[in-house]
Amino acid sequence: MRSTILDGVLVVTLLVGMLLQGCAAVLVGGAATGAATLHDRRTPGAVLDDQRIEIAAYNIKTQHKDILDNTKIAVTSYNGWVLISGTSTSAEFSERYADLIAKIQGVRKIFNDVLAGTDHQLWDSTQDAYITSKVKLALFKVDTKGFDPTRVKVVTSNRVVYLMGLVTDEEGVAAAEAARHVGNVARVVKLFEPI
Repeated sequence: MRSTILDGVLVVTLLVGMLLQGCAAVLVGGAATGAATLHDRRTPGAVLDDQRIEIAAYNIKTQHKDILDNTKIAVTSYNGWVLISGTSTSAEFSERYADLIAKIQGVRKIFNDVLAGTDHQLWDSTQDAYITSKVKLALFKVDTKGFDPTRVKVVTSNRVVYLMGLVTDEEGVAAAEAARHVGNVARVVKLFEPI
């Protein structure tokens, strides 16, 4: 409890400092991060690190035109564990991209689950977004003591649902079971960091 209060004080202090410096855009982003950390088991610093990792990964992709043109890859970071998912015309592009991301400060582990050798234009992001929203709703029905569905990051790529977060074994099993029963889910991959 005391750690949560100290984390909250840190966020407020950072926000006030940014306000005094006139950084309105950073203040809004910081406020969103502060609100997100209320239920999160990550520290506010870890949440910011994850955002920084995702931005750095995006910048890497835009700096390498061959990767940009031959892939449709999403990058998700959760407590320094990075998932790259999507499609690539060749494994060479996704593997090189994964190697570049692994060099970003704060990346602790990387999961390359990019579907290679397919036309990356066939990836139906609309269907994936719909599945993600249905899984998030299903998580609210999980009846496990102490489970908070907002602590689970849900990513869907090519109908494969990835679950990330800091959870207990019991919470992880319950969340995966709920996701498996959502329509059109091809597979559920647990990328939970156990607590």
